[in-house]
Amino acid sequence: MILHELLDYTTLRLIWWVLLGVLLIGFAATDGFDMGTAILLPFIGKDDVERRTIINAVGPVWEGNQVWFILGGGAIFAAWPPLYAVSFSGFYLAMFVVLAALILRPVAFKYRSKRDDVRWRAAWDWALFVGGFVPVLIFGVAVGNVLQGVPFRLDGDLRAFYEGSFLGLLNPFALLCGLLSVAMLVTHGAAWVALKTTGAVAARARAVGLVTALLTPALFALAGLTLYLWVDGYHITSAVVMDGPSNPLLKQVATAPALWFSNYAAYPFLLIAPALGLVGPLLVWAGLKARAEGATLIISGLSLFGIIATVGVSMFPFILPSSIDPVSSLTVWDSSSSHQTLFIMLVVTCIFLPLVLAYTAWAYRILWGKVDASAIRAGQGHHY
Repeated sequence: MILHELLDYTTLRLIWWVLLGVLLIGFAATDGFDMGTAILLPFIGKDDVERRTIINAVGPVWEGNQVWFILGGGAIFAAWPPLYAVSFSGFYLAMFVVLAALILRPVAFKYRSKRDDVRWRAAWDWALFVGGFVPVLIFGVAVGNVLQGVPFRLDGDLRAFYEGSFLGLLNPFALLCGLLSVAMLVTHGAAWVALKTTGAVAARARAVGLVTALLTPALFALAGLTLYLWVDGYHITSAVVMDGPSNPLLKQVATAPALWFSNYAAYPFLLIAPALGLVGPLLVWAGLKARAEGATLIISGLSLFGIIATVGVSMFPFILPSSIDPVSSLTVWDSSSSHQTLFIMLVVTCIFLPLVLAYTAWAYRILWGKVDASAIRAGQGHHY
């Protein structure tokens, strides 16, 4: 009870905003290299053995990595119900496409080697490519749309009405963010493949990673410049009530260019996030060049942290702005679950998240080491 009283509503809302970011970054850092590897598969694997080597680089861990995706969706559902309702209904078709692409992955992993036929296996290789490329692109497009504001409104009963379309999501700035997402995770996948394989496969992965590691900060800087010059940010103009009821309609909101950069002026230490997003990929490039495989993967994860965290701290306290009715915008302070719910969820998270982290670390330790193409060629062990 004492802990419950110490963790007031404002603090719990802030903690769950941070936890949501941690889960999203965890998903990008783990399942991200799986999807990046899948995107690379048809291009750096020149024969069946090489492609099987690439697949087996992620085969033992990809299912466990998806836990972060499930945890992120669960956190949105339980901690931020209005965010879940608006985003999953407004982006329904986009989510359907993502899920359809993700379904291809387990099917492709299981069925690819069921037949010793070149065309059969090539078809499943491209299915894995789709299962990696499509979600990565759409996740980036979704972030681009969130930064611009999503066309939804709330009525007096807090019912959400989405007034956009699927094609409307495919606007230039959103597609730019989608390309950034692809470049970012292909770089991460290349770092993973270079770490887990040897020979020609690792060399080709490094060659692609050297290109995308330079493309990532260029796209990140271009997106930032576009955001500063042409995309309106949001600002609460009324009194900010941090511990009030979850009713977005109780505030006033203004929009203007460059407002997404105001948090950096108020708190300069936050500039560490975009700095990591810009410098991190360049350090990845240097690591790939030097063949410092382990350090390169860690730095790639830090660059992902920087890019994703930049979005979060730029928008804070907004989590889903509305482009057609700014007052309906969802913020950290007015779209969460109740104080009691957030507290109970935090206790559960403090118990189970360390278990997930411990199991993940144990699994990676057991499965560590490079994938041996000669063992796959000789048919030794159980391989995809």
